Amino acid sequence: MVIDKIALTLSIVGALNWGSIGLFGFDCVAFLFGGQMSTISRVIYTLVGLAGIWCITMLFRETEPMEGSERA
Repeated sequence: MVIDKIALTLSIVGALNWGSIGLFGFDCVAFLFGGQMSTISRVIYTLVGLAGIWCITMLFRETEPMEGSERA
């Protein structure tokens, strides 16, 4: 599903940003978009948070077998 891929991508961006904050004290989103309180940064932080919530739902979904992946 497309929304799953978008949510996963945003979650990875958030994880990398938090990793850079933890390791180097450097906030990539704030640096690229004009500080933590700029509107675009806040929108990105919000989207990453919503993506993280969406990814929680991915943990509890049952997966359907893909076509052609049947085992003999």
